[in-house]
Amino acid sequence: MTASTTPTARPSPASDTPGQNSPATAARSPVRFRLLVAGLLAAAGGLLLLVDLPVAGWFRQHQLPGDLARLVNFSEVFAHGLGAAAVLGVAVALDPSLRQAGMRWEFARLCLAAYSGGLVVDLIKGVVTRVRPRSADLTSLASAIGTFGDQAAAAGVPLARGPLEKSVELMSFPSGHAAVAAGMATALAWKYPHGLPAFAAVAACAAFQRVVTSAHYPSDVAFGAAIGIAAAAICLGRSQPTAAAARPEEMVGA
Repeated sequence: MTASTTPTARPSPASDTPGQNSPATAARSPVRFRLLVAGLLAAAGGLLLLVDLPVAGWFRQHQLPGDLARLVNFSEVFAHGLGAAAVLGVAVALDPSLRQAGMRWEFARLCLAAYSGGLVVDLIKGVVTRVRPRSADLTSLASAIGTFGDQAAAAGVPLARGPLEKSVELMSFPSGHAAVAAGMATALAWKYPHGLPAFAAVAACAAFQRVVTSAHYPSDVAFGAAIGIAAAAICLGRSQPTAAAARPEEMVGA
């Protein structure tokens, strides 16, 4: 007689790697990705210090072609405080789920993620002094380090707006517009993941606009974007956007 053999059940692939597909792991991945992007932008900002002066000098002497310049300038709406509010207002108008009573905290989180980086940048600007490219005497500087402090300001540039408030021309680092644009793109991509490429493209265009108009150096916008994304990542945390409830007409159609 031959002994009967009982087939041994093989563990499922999911059990080979416990927790790999768990909701907690899926929630952590976007946070790590956002912080990674922020870190890479900050590192890029350090490298861009090497080209801040030549890039700033070039854009002070050259302009973009007409249509391209208008497109780049229009993108500033995405990075301006009032413009960002308008964008969020459009999102509320087009997405009924954001108008539901139970979604108010989610909309508040969306706004906080969009604006928090800009608030952090404002605090840094109050401490760090850097002359904007449009107001700096670039020809007298040996490196971008010389743009920090008010010694690089060209003749006639105001150094203060009042007894306790320095001039906006000394608040180049980092870029608040880039921080808001990056935070807005991160927040909208959290809520509408399929729109990530479009949001990122508009944010990049808005950051580029700050360099083109001699309002900031390339390193300013890189550090500003890094702060915007990092602040948004902290505000969003591991939360996931709530799926919109089906509308009555959709349920009938189903």
